[in-house]
Amino acid sequence: MTEDFGMRVSVLASSSSGNTTYIETPEHKVLIDAGFSGKKEAALLKDIGRDLNDVDSLFITHEHSDHVAGVGVLARRYPNLNIYANKETFAHLPKSTGKLPYEQLHLFAPDTTLSLGDLDVESFSVSHDAARPQFYQFHHDDKAFCVLTDTGFVSDQLAGTIRDADAYLMEANHDIEMLEEGPYPWSLKQRILSSYGHLSNADGAEALMDAIGLRTKRIYLGHRSAHNNTKPLAHLTVASMLKREGLAVDHDFLLLDTNRETPEAMFTV
Repeated sequence: MTEDFGMRVSVLASSSSGNTTYIETPEHKVLIDAGFSGKKEAALLKDIGRDLNDVDSLFITHEHSDHVAGVGVLARRYPNLNIYANKETFAHLPKSTGKLPYEQLHLFAPDTTLSLGDLDVESFSVSHDAARPQFYQFHHDDKAFCVLTDTGFVSDQLAGTIRDADAYLMEANHDIEMLEEGPYPWSLKQRILSSYGHLSNADGAEALMDAIGLRTKRIYLGHRSAHNNTKPLAHLTVASMLKREGLAVDHDFLLLDTNRETPEAMFTV
């Protein structure tokens, strides 16, 4: 009998330049997105003592390069890797992805749940400027880990879907003032600030206020912009807003940061 050590997670890297997260259960080892080269993905896993050869599944959120840069290489190099996405995302992968082995591709529609032995994966639609973006909540042994890093807003329905997870990877992409005063062209600023763009630090905090519950023990802030945010500013903004709401940050739950190219230590959800 396989020992049930629970569900373990490492946010391998998260920023506007690249995103990838690792989850394992006794029966499965999976990645959410592969936003780096195959070599970098392998190195990130090696840093936490894991091997890409053992990863059995890759869940794609949407087709933007900071989430799929390594998908083509991984698919062709690791023939046992099952790749999950909805049909619109598969259809809009960048040309640089190349041809993916058909037998490794699996359709996973938004707003459905896929059961893989001891791991249930729940997909949910988000508001982002991609073909049909969806993110995921992973369930094992009554524990839930939610990934939400690219959306322009969080609706009441979405907040209900992700409410009271044990751990979150939540977007805190930009500080609005830094973005407005920064070097981006106005068209790009408009896109980021729109309902199909990205959550600001304040938006991420607001989403968390609606989502976290008594079970929540860890929150990771992710998808931070290199030009329009800083790690201390994102952390301070979210922590301050949650505390003003009466939430006991770093007492009832930990508020944690992520890095652009180095993994967070593995934790058990």
